[in-house]
Amino acid sequence: MVTPKVIVTVAPTGGMANKSQNHHLPTQPDEIAESVYRSYNEGASIVALHARRPDDEATCSPEVYGKINRLIRERCDIVLNNSTGGGINGDMTRSIRPGLDEIIFEERIKAFASPLCEMATFDGHTIMAQFHGRNLMMVTPSDRCTQMAEMFRDSGIKPEWEVFSLAHILQDTTRLIDAGFDKPPYYINMVLNANGFQGGYPYTPKILQTMVDHLPKQSIFCVSAIGPAQLPATTNAILLGGHIRVGLEDNNYYAKGQLATNEQLVARAVRIIRELGAEPATAAEAREMLGLAPVKAPSNRVAAE
Repeated sequence: MVTPKVIVTVAPTGGMANKSQNHHLPTQPDEIAESVYRSYNEGASIVALHARRPDDEATCSPEVYGKINRLIRERCDIVLNNSTGGGINGDMTRSIRPGLDEIIFEERIKAFASPLCEMATFDGHTIMAQFHGRNLMMVTPSDRCTQMAEMFRDSGIKPEWEVFSLAHILQDTTRLIDAGFDKPPYYINMVLNANGFQGGYPYTPKILQTMVDHLPKQSIFCVSAIGPAQLPATTNAILLGGHIRVGLEDNNYYAKGQLATNEQLVARAVRIIRELGAEPATAAEAREMLGLAPVKAPSNRVAAE
């Protein structure tokens, strides 16, 4: 059953794509803030942020995240959600051996040091991934998951639990929730069709339904899907009573051969939500749904260019 208010998250940048793939991709703080503000005006209520260095490569620098967060907050009251997933280059990786790089845990956990950060992605899994023939490893064993959960709790940051498979739900996510490291409702983002991720699930309606059926009690869920799966998977999520994420982090195209902008993808998602009889949640409504503290909207908003 469609929920009356659907949270739309925009993921404007990510830690993998670059401008050579889509010139609309915002990578620098001012670009990201402008794209987020336009997406907010189209109906997005949460922004899932990744930070980039001036050379467009990935970072979790608290200074860069802090600047992005501040520039966005000057424009609007969208919920600020920084990523602990990092990226595939820049500050985020180190070589383990020829042909194998690791995404550095100690860099990833810098992401929620910004004082404006309200949420952060909880990437509590160990994954092998391959991009353009390059092997990457994100190592987050159970003891690191517990360490991260303690940091989230002590910082007052609400986790967005990232899961790529049923095992990710049933193992450390459920263990840490049962241990009291998060307060309900638990916000779980299911990422599907990440083809480069070993162990990640493709999108099918049956797979999505199975994952929803195994969520911890008092959870609400969001669905992200990579590439051409974004549109059918997010539509399916709305029909199942969930929330959705769209944006250039996950999908560069609006249609076959047509590069997208973040605001186009948000606007289409909002049209679908309304056609299905619901409304996009405002940022204030999303905070209430997630149990986050209220944030006053800026009185003098910076106009988008």
